[in-house]
Amino acid sequence: MSELAVREQSVQTVNSMSIIDSVDLESVKNTLSKINQFQMVIQNSLKKDHDYGVIPGTPKPTLLKPGAEKIQMLLGVTSEYEVIERVQDYDNGFFAFTVRCIIYKDGVKITEGLGHCNTREPKFYKKKDGQLQDPYEKVNTVLKMAKKRAQIDATLTLASLSEIFTQDIEDMQEYIQTEQVETMTAQDAAQIKLTFGKYKGKTLKEIYKAQPDYLEWLLKQDRTDPVIKKGIELMFEAVKQQAQQKQAQQQQTEQQAAQPEPQPDNIDPFDGEVIEISDEDLPFGM
Repeated sequence: MSELAVREQSVQTVNSMSIIDSVDLESVKNTLSKINQFQMVIQNSLKKDHDYGVIPGTPKPTLLKPGAEKIQMLLGVTSEYEVIERVQDYDNGFFAFTVRCIIYKDGVKITEGLGHCNTREPKFYKKKDGQLQDPYEKVNTVLKMAKKRAQIDATLTLASLSEIFTQDIEDMQEYIQTEQVETMTAQDAAQIKLTFGKYKGKTLKEIYKAQPDYLEWLLKQDRTDPVIKKGIELMFEAVKQQAQQKQAQQQQTEQQAAQPEPQPDNIDPFDGEVIEISDEDLPFGM
């Protein structure tokens, strides 16, 4: 080992020991205890699927924007944002932003976080209805996303919150929607409640029975939530399949009736079973 390397190692050892020797261990214990207590308060204060989300198979819940804002409020801190890097290529339709979030307490800088977003990310670039999304319409969206990511990154460093939360999938709402769409059944769809419009508070099943063409109208609107659209599609498909099954059964019954079997001499030809079909007999009834 060279003399320079030995000297550098010695300096590093001395510096590390000096730092440790200068630490008040009792104060450290108290700080760690307060951190644990604060983490418990945070866990009890945040609401699942609003402030944070839980993804099956992942070790930590994901902190969401409302949760980050609530944590900052509980700590009495303020945040400022700065775009430290930007690419705005209007000729080629590429836009990218890197944002820094700085958190202050009583005017003193406590920590900071970084967030980046660009229009080539799959969610902004992927095909939609057979067409590539217009990047010029996504400029403000990616800027806000970069800001949100910086905010969450900075918040997670407060009170060691990265120990209980992660930022690996900060776009939790999109994940939840994807999960719902992939696993939804017609029965699930029938129980979805609208939170807007003249049928606010009503389930899709109730709306279908009252005004099915309203669901057709929702299906054609670009702003309709993807989960609601998928639900409507599943319900319409279930109705279609039920109608096809009934038609097949009716055809089978008619074919059987066209081939009469020998009947006893004492049978009453007008004695038959009455079959009643209810209009409420929907394939997504609960």
